[in-house]
Amino acid sequence: MNNHIKARRVEMGWTQDGLAEKLDVSRQTIISLEKGKYNPSLVLAFKISNLFGCRIEEIFIYEEE
Repeated sequence: MNNHIKARRVEMGWTQDGLAEKLDVSRQTIISLEKGKYNPSLVLAFKISNLFGCRIEEIFIYEEE
């Protein structure tokens, strides 16, 4: 699954550490999310979308294999 987390984070002027702190996850989790190596839980996906003030579909792009 692709996502727009890094672009949104940069728009907000946040570091990976800052975003991790806001979401109560590790910086490594943010790195993995941004690289598309980790798909978040539904709860984390909602936290991310709420933090950025948008819908989940605006952050995460589901592509069938």
